[in-house]
Amino acid sequence: MNKFLVAALLAMGTLSLQAQSLYMPRDIQKAYTKGTRSADGRPGKNYWQNRARYNITVTALPPDRNIRGTEQITYFNNSPDTLKRLNMKLILNIHRPGAPRLSPASPDYLTPGLQVDTFMVGGQTIRWNNQAASSTNQAITLPKPLMPHDSVKLNVNWHYQISLESGREGMIDSTTYYLAYFYPRVSVYDDYNGWDRLTFTDAQEFYNDFNDYTLHVKVPKNYIVWATGTLQNTNEVLQPAYAKRLQQSFTSDSTIHVATAADLEKKNITAQKDVNTWTWTANDISDMAVGISNHYVWDAASVVVDDATKRRASMQAAFLDNAADFHQSVQFGRNSLGWLSHNWPGIPYPFPKMTSFQGFADMEYPMMVNDSHQEDAHFAQFVQDHEIAHTYFPFYMGINETRYAFMDEGWATTFELLIGTAEVGKKQAEDLYKMFRVNQWIHDASTTEDLPVITPTSELSSGYGNNAYGKPSLSYLALKDMLGDVLFKKALHEYVSRWHGKHPIPWDYFNSMSSASGQNLNWFFNNWFFSNYYIDLALKLTKSTGSYTAQVSNIGGFAVPFDINVTFTDGSKQTIHQTPAVWATNQRQASVNIKTTKAIQSAVIDGGIFMDANEKDNSWTPAK
Repeated sequence: MNKFLVAALLAMGTLSLQAQSLYMPRDIQKAYTKGTRSADGRPGKNYWQNRARYNITVTALPPDRNIRGTEQITYFNNSPDTLKRLNMKLILNIHRPGAPRLSPASPDYLTPGLQVDTFMVGGQTIRWNNQAASSTNQAITLPKPLMPHDSVKLNVNWHYQISLESGREGMIDSTTYYLAYFYPRVSVYDDYNGWDRLTFTDAQEFYNDFNDYTLHVKVPKNYIVWATGTLQNTNEVLQPAYAKRLQQSFTSDSTIHVATAADLEKKNITAQKDVNTWTWTANDISDMAVGISNHYVWDAASVVVDDATKRRASMQAAFLDNAADFHQSVQFGRNSLGWLSHNWPGIPYPFPKMTSFQGFADMEYPMMVNDSHQEDAHFAQFVQDHEIAHTYFPFYMGINETRYAFMDEGWATTFELLIGTAEVGKKQAEDLYKMFRVNQWIHDASTTEDLPVITPTSELSSGYGNNAYGKPSLSYLALKDMLGDVLFKKALHEYVSRWHGKHPIPWDYFNSMSSASGQNLNWFFNNWFFSNYYIDLALKLTKSTGSYTAQVSNIGGFAVPFDINVTFTDGSKQTIHQTPAVWATNQRQASVNIKTTKAIQSAVIDGGIFMDANEKDNSWTPAK
């Protein structure tokens, strides 16, 4: 492209140097060409996304392991494309023998997967093959094409056997089940990739549309149900005393014991019909999850998450009475919801409720977390903070976690550190962060650990953890250090405002942060996301009249902040902080002037959480 054409396109607003300077795959480029995404980071004038209405009835009758469901789906094609087929996502087929997995499966994990009994499109029965090769996707040819801006109705009857081994979902114990990813769904059809047909593996996470849900959960009497969304028939399924306690919790800062162990023993908490139907609704949400038990205690309280409207969010917990850490879960959760709403990201918690359910997954779901019991209460809080932080990414921002896990795990890891600092202090929070998020990567020189963060998660068989959690989190914290808290938060809020309830991709984040901050940050994003860099600095000092010059070599390459801690011969000390901006013009070498008339006895580079791969060259002392 010659310079005259570039100038003309820039003048017409059809080309942005900012958008062109970052590597962009050809399929992503097409989205910008079609105008569904714009180079300033905003959704394009032609942006669209599809959605659906789900009406689901699920029946679980423990200890029977067979879960049965019916659902009606109204799927809306908001795209400009005529759809001749739908792709159905069948996540529970991960349990089938032979399904692609990155870790071994025990016999207790294996099941026949999700079995579709009948599948109808517009009232017409469609043949369904339950023997498809252990796939988590199944294409359905429509009787007639689905035209742009039209809708189609699907009716599905299905069943599956809940796995004995509980991971992200499954049996917690013989009368406690956690149901997640449990229903057939229409997978995402988007503007840059078309149908999401990536094969789900046990290591990956999810990509869903924003849908409206009505969920009916049928369980035996004396079983309590906790689920995503708002319970619509409290007085039908709970006895008056317990319904009243739940209602009181919605305005209470103090923990209300909605159902105690003593209450459970009386077996009179729920309505005494043989089977109770609990009805939940949630709109503009990406999924539903359900926990059921006949022996979990139930705590609840609430917290103000929006000062402007005084809106409160409910915090609930369901757990075994002997789990001491979970007795603190509601207050830990209140702290988390309030802190995240008012500090980082500083956006009011966008949903009406959060429930912490005792399981084994340490996993997030819309309005729910499935967390394991911890002997250390502080660590239990750390885990719950991280999972609750996922509310914003990916549940408020519809991240494609299957392809770009760093767009949500990296943020949850960042918020986990920031809220942890407020809870347990800087040193303890940073020590935990370094141990879990940085140490393994920085001291592992294997090729896979230094793959660029932009590498699609779906293509990683190893190196996933570092590319999803530690490295992107460090990049967000480095950018925060460089821009300062005020400008960083302004840019972050603009990115969230533009893309919440939508499907952002990495380039939307890069371009939004640049345009919202008023700075071209492409050098920074190229450095952190498109390189094979790591962290390794080296320090040398040279002396001249009235000053020293610190020569800092960036051997590893990442644009990291650092401190130079100086000790003078008179015993006094000085710390000189450098933000990542020091690397903007030369990413391999930086010079820092230290004005002083005093003699320096020693100098040391300290990166803090930005741990150095080789600390042997981080210090300097004058030659003797």
